[in-house]
Amino acid sequence: MDLRRLRYFVAVARERNFTRAAQVLNMAQPPLSRQIRLLEEEVGAELVDRSSRPLKLTEAGRLLHEQAVQVLAGMEQIQSMVGRLSDQGGRRFVIGFVGSTLYGLLPQVIRRFREESISADVSLLECSSVEQITALKEGRIDVGFGRLRVEDPAVRRIVLADEPLVAAVPADHHLVSVGRAVHLSELLVEPLIVYPRPARPSYADQVLGVIHDLGLTPAKIMEVRELQTAIGLVAAYAGFAVVPESVQRLRRDDVRYLPLADRGARSPIMMVHRSGDVTPELATLIRISCEIHASAAHGHG
Repeated sequence: MDLRRLRYFVAVARERNFTRAAQVLNMAQPPLSRQIRLLEEEVGAELVDRSSRPLKLTEAGRLLHEQAVQVLAGMEQIQSMVGRLSDQGGRRFVIGFVGSTLYGLLPQVIRRFREESISADVSLLECSSVEQITALKEGRIDVGFGRLRVEDPAVRRIVLADEPLVAAVPADHHLVSVGRAVHLSELLVEPLIVYPRPARPSYADQVLGVIHDLGLTPAKIMEVRELQTAIGLVAAYAGFAVVPESVQRLRRDDVRYLPLADRGARSPIMMVHRSGDVTPELATLIRISCEIHASAAHGHG
């Protein structure tokens, strides 16, 4: 369907008069009438009741007008977005991330990426590690930062770091005063709070896998939607949670974080992108991510 004809039709519907609509459109009336006739032929229905004064839309006309207004508004939005991108001389670059990575080095990575890739229109989208794989394949994101080792030939995976896990416990927990790394076996008599609840497999399965590999079984498991809820419930004496070390930045007076002594109590930080992608923006982001994480691992950041 010709968008120009839709614009003409919306003008006629708004002015309820062919002469006034033609003036608004800066054209003669006969060509306008002809274009509306051609639109009616195209849709196979009369759109304007020409016998009424002022003009009225038919039932089909009202339906088409409603849709046409939305289509034209959508087109204006697309043109505006493309125009902005063209003005910047760059392109849209979407970064997916899991919430817990924001407590680590990801904000620093994104700040530097924005500084070095000024032509890219950078936007962020929170999504689970599993959702990131689908979003990459569908082109909704260009890169993802997560914690799960998802195997997929369409996706390239880069391990940026292997972050230690810690136990979040209430501030007055009896293990806070022991002054050493604790074992999960000392904590599992209490309920274990895991997150996130939807989108499995997830970080929750990673934590349960660590516990299972140690030959341990939680006394009770409580699943919650997100990290902040888990920490809040720890403060409310509902149990303890196992979280990445960087989450200690989420400070609360009523929660303490204890290092874990168990083997395997670590969580990788993954960067994923489509196999074969070779954009300059992606190359820049990979370089910055690797540099910042390597620097932090060697105690320089």
